[in-house]
Amino acid sequence: MADDRRVYAIICAAGKGTRMGASVPKQFLKLGSRTILETAAEVFACSPVVDEVVIVTAAEYEDACRAMFSGEEKKISIVTGGRERQDSIFRALEFLKAEGAGRDDTVLIHDGVRPYVSANLVSEAVKIIESGEDAAVPAIAVTDTIRDTDGATLDRNRLRRVQTPQAFRFGAVLDAYEKADADGYYGTDDGGLAERAGYRVVMFLGEEKNIKITVKEDLDMENRIGTGFDVHAFSEGRRLILGGVHVPFDKGLAGHSDADVLVHALMDAMLGAAALGDIGKAFPDSDDSFKDISSLKLLEEVRDMIGKAGYRLVNADMTVICQRPKLAPYIEEMRKNIAGVLGVEPGRISVKATTTEKLGFTGRGEGIAAEAVCLLETTI
Repeated sequence: MADDRRVYAIICAAGKGTRMGASVPKQFLKLGSRTILETAAEVFACSPVVDEVVIVTAAEYEDACRAMFSGEEKKISIVTGGRERQDSIFRALEFLKAEGAGRDDTVLIHDGVRPYVSANLVSEAVKIIESGEDAAVPAIAVTDTIRDTDGATLDRNRLRRVQTPQAFRFGAVLDAYEKADADGYYGTDDGGLAERAGYRVVMFLGEEKNIKITVKEDLDMENRIGTGFDVHAFSEGRRLILGGVHVPFDKGLAGHSDADVLVHALMDAMLGAAALGDIGKAFPDSDDSFKDISSLKLLEEVRDMIGKAGYRLVNADMTVICQRPKLAPYIEEMRKNIAGVLGVEPGRISVKATTTEKLGFTGRGEGIAAEAVCLLETTI
């Protein structure tokens, strides 16, 4: 193929994804620290065989997409999608035509909700078009028994599950879309439109992991573990607050807030699990707005912080370490307080108390320590 012929990747991300039941279209849900769309697009943006990337999205998400991909070295254009997927892809093809794409250039068309596509699959698709084919689609064998609605069992040896990226010579796929538009015809995939227009569509081996995210069960949910540890010295003239409970005692704990050492350890565990720093960074003691504040209020803010980062608490296990006072009568109330703030049932919150058998600073009655372990999971 001539050196001046280019390879374009169109990534369709204009769908609503209503079957996911999320607050945003599924392509904008997080997989770890990045969205599904970013994860999918990165493969094409980093591919040495792809020259330019076009992302098709709904009008209301164009600005978000521009911000999302503003730092990429490779040229990435954002195009407004249409009513149906086919309309969106047609707009992207017309955009490329206006930008000067040649009829012998290669176009890859990929679903923005297939984040697990590999660089090898992208290269293989391009290679087939460069060998002279007009259209190529990746496909994998059907392993389940398939029956049609009339009750007949189909021969699965003759069936394949089609994936993306589907690859085309630009002139062929543009011709296929123009014919479908002129006829008012809507197909189920790009290869089907090319076949309808009279072009030969070859199949090549896809990848099992290259799934299309459709429902939440398709998501590779991420779990994060965090640990926290905190210590406060006893102080005269203060109330002792642990887990949001006022524990009767002759001393309280020294600190800028209410010095709830148990909640502080939990907040550090949650922030650590989400890689958001620690409570010193989030609530510095130089800020007078946090003076004597209830740590349960700060826990609410930590809950919201991890929520914005795409996580929620699964469970937490905490231990208070002190010689005195005895805490057993107050533990259930602590669990309920913490569970209420975090929006989980108390059965997900464990609070234990132990002594150090009079050893160390806690054993000498100089203060209280607490440690916490928590598990977070990604949200949709």
